[in-house]
Amino acid sequence: MRRGSRPRAATASSRIHADLRAELVSLQRRPGEAISEAEIALSYGVSRTPVREAILKLSDEGLVQIFPQSGIIVSRIPIAALPEAIVIRRALEETTTRLAAELITASQILALRSILERQREADVAGNRDRFHQADEQFHATIAEIAGYPGIWKLILQVKVNVDRFRLLTLPQAGRMAQVIAEHEVILFAIEAHDPDVAVAAMRKHIERLLGDIAAIQHVNPDFFDEGRE
Repeated sequence: MRRGSRPRAATASSRIHADLRAELVSLQRRPGEAISEAEIALSYGVSRTPVREAILKLSDEGLVQIFPQSGIIVSRIPIAALPEAIVIRRALEETTTRLAAELITASQILALRSILERQREADVAGNRDRFHQADEQFHATIAEIAGYPGIWKLILQVKVNVDRFRLLTLPQAGRMAQVIAEHEVILFAIEAHDPDVAVAAMRKHIERLLGDIAAIQHVNPDFFDEGRE
């Protein structure tokens, strides 16, 4: 299917990259799945050049692998790289959480509560995509409250494979409710202007992912790559 109006040459590559990246991170395109430059070019009504540029950028991010003789496939999740990415994210979010607890205002508390309510609604509806979107907004908003939205942009780069892994945890029974409960503890501490408790809650929330790796890999072995990072 065509994807709407033909993008201008100057923006085609960035638009295709953004769309494909979202599909890869959300697991709409599954690890190990083949990608056709020709099909993508046809769907956007463009030549292969902007598609190739987007694919090369995705390759640099580790989301696709290019094999000159056999084509392009969606990269499997590099199991060895997950712990380091989680630890990096933890360190960065501890910083934003501490600052948010010191600086948060009444209106910002309401904003975080509203995001949590959207997560509850998504959990009740069983809508994992909406839940993940609200989850991202919760953490991004904490960085904004801290006064360092750029830290969240850096986290987005670091956690690209962690996101693919995290989405595989959401189908677990009670998992979304558990995430909401952890977010509530973080929010209560931030609202109370208690940086130490807020940081400890955020640390526990993120570190929990480390304990999930083996179980999720066991359930979805074809999605993971135990070789190079």
